[in-house]
Amino acid sequence: MSGARLNVFPTRMTLGLMKSKLKGATRGHSLLKKKSDALTLKFRTLLGKLADAKEEMGKEMKTASFSLAQAKWAASPLDVSHTVIENVGGTAFEKLKINTDNIAGVQLPVFEQLTDTAKQGQELTGLGKGGEQIRKTRDSYSKALKALISIASLQTSFVTLDEVIKITNRRVNAIECIVKPKLERTIAYIQSELEEIEKEEFYRLKMIQKKKKEAQDRKEQELLARGVQPVPLQAQEKLMSTAFGETTTEETTEELIIF
Repeated sequence: MSGARLNVFPTRMTLGLMKSKLKGATRGHSLLKKKSDALTLKFRTLLGKLADAKEEMGKEMKTASFSLAQAKWAASPLDVSHTVIENVGGTAFEKLKINTDNIAGVQLPVFEQLTDTAKQGQELTGLGKGGEQIRKTRDSYSKALKALISIASLQTSFVTLDEVIKITNRRVNAIECIVKPKLERTIAYIQSELEEIEKEEFYRLKMIQKKKKEAQDRKEQELLARGVQPVPLQAQEKLMSTAFGETTTEETTEELIIF
């Protein structure tokens, strides 16, 4: 509803509460907008890096496949796969480490390749240049694996950022289009109601003064009709205040004496 507002009782305390809520909503909207801008900038940077990494991976995979074909040709008529399997150690020398990168409060996973060169087999396999070619093939596939890990890291961060940006933008739009207008309409409603109450109070006081003046005029006319000089209203109020003051003083003095 375009004219929706909060269902509150119009008081000055409620008005102050709504103003503080509006101030908080404005500040939250500004912070979320800055967060969305920072995430969008990082998202675009990741998009460019991801495109470059995929292109690089294509080149590395092409080089690795060509190197494997050369190794098979150099080791022919022997089968390279049996020789490679026989020289594989019991412990992996390629490991994956997962770190995190904090971007505007969002934790992004970062994959890092760890290579233990001490555990790599250095024996020559095959005849002629077969062993050297197999080592070249292993190095080519290690580079392809590094490119693949980089793509996995960038792709995971890309998907995570995409979801967070959507959620943040929804929150920004909700505050901008729903929360703030509703609070502003509520504040306007409370202010208008308070103004109406002040007008009614002012009108009530004016009517009371008018009624008092009319009653005083009638009383003065009655006194004049009887031939008695009326006492002005201000003089009456002064006499009454003096009398009440003297009475209060006398009562206080008597109370002090009794005490």
